[in-house]
Amino acid sequence: LAPALRRNEIAQFALRSPEIITALREAIATTEPRRATYLDHVPVDRWMELMITPVPVPTSFGGADKCMLMTFHDQTPLRRVEEMRADFVANASHELRTPLAALSGFIDTLQGQAKDDPKARERFLGIMHNQATRMARLIDDLLSLSRVELSAHVRPDTLVDLLPIIRQVADGLEPLARERQVEVEIHLPDSPVMIAGDREELLRLFENLIENALKYGASGGRVIVSLTSGAATDGTQEIRIMVRDFGPGIAPEHLPRLTERFYRVDVGDSRSQGGTGLGLSLVKHILNRHRGRLLIESVPRQGATFSACFPQAKAPAQI
Repeated sequence: LAPALRRNEIAQFALRSPEIITALREAIATTEPRRATYLDHVPVDRWMELMITPVPVPTSFGGADKCMLMTFHDQTPLRRVEEMRADFVANASHELRTPLAALSGFIDTLQGQAKDDPKARERFLGIMHNQATRMARLIDDLLSLSRVELSAHVRPDTLVDLLPIIRQVADGLEPLARERQVEVEIHLPDSPVMIAGDREELLRLFENLIENALKYGASGGRVIVSLTSGAATDGTQEIRIMVRDFGPGIAPEHLPRLTERFYRVDVGDSRSQGGTGLGLSLVKHILNRHRGRLLIESVPRQGATFSACFPQAKAPAQI
């Protein structure tokens, strides 16, 4: 905190923050506790809280020295959580306000000048339907994210087979694949692949991964969904489900932030595709609850691969 602080030297020479010096002087002058908060920029930005408490220290001559006990608390994690919460509320409000404003505007138009125009009415009602669907999907994603976060500390203990879940998601997205003219290839083993998991959450996870590949990698014309098993970085066995597209890929600077809430590589494209900006954040939280991990690999113009990795279920003990 103060590398320049030396014994028997004036404290203010080393404690350069004006907030610290002011609080220290007030505590000395009044002999009362003082509190101060300040931002420390070195070596990295940290929010600190300082508590100064006057403490009488007996001397060998029967008197007492007035010493100042300075206690520093690193508030950075709390500040970051507060900033994340504020950003989340602001982003969620903005994402909801945009379609709501569109709905309100078109309702006013339909009640006014377009009231007797059948063509305009049909076009506006179509737009309103899309905006209402977008709002409903955003609310659904927010609720799903909230439910997963509430149960993040409780690991699922029910054994489920991944294969029918993946096939169900792929079948459900077949109309979207036809619409985007994308061929979906499924490469799965014949025997069941069991993990400890929550079936509904896993359905949501694979739906997000495959749907993203169909929407944002559609220009590649092909999506491959495959399942393999192998050793993780710590040597334990894991199941890896890979969803690969052959679209435009993702620039390297975006990869570390893809799982942040409301983060988008291309905001306009994401919204036009009906994206909420919460899909990959939801995937990450579901994997965290299942004690798994998400791997993202991409090279621009060569597509992207999203891999959901799960710990392999232990075989039941033989009796």
